[in-house]
Amino acid sequence: MARVRQGDTVVVIAGKQKGARGKVMRVVPKDDRVVVEGINIRTKHIKPNQANPQGGRVKREYPIHLSNVMLADPKSGEPTRVRISVLADGRHVRVAVKSGEQIDR
Repeated sequence: MARVRQGDTVVVIAGKQKGARGKVMRVVPKDDRVVVEGINIRTKHIKPNQANPQGGRVKREYPIHLSNVMLADPKSGEPTRVRISVLADGRHVRVAVKSGEQIDR
């Protein structure tokens, strides 16, 4: 079970944008990276094509390593580690270590 999933709110804990928070847009499990909304924005030069006949420069988010982000605690919003817990009915759920609150419903 993945500790960080698409749609989660995460906090950047290392690097140039330390302390910034955003929503996970995409997870790249092969490279252990995530794309976070508004984080690690770079300018990409686009050649003219049918979809964009003018071409030009486009700002877009690029992946950052999973070790540089932590899940935001649902209760306080602070960065927290994630524990996988098994419920009585056998389901696996993610639990925030800091507050003990369940992340998956």
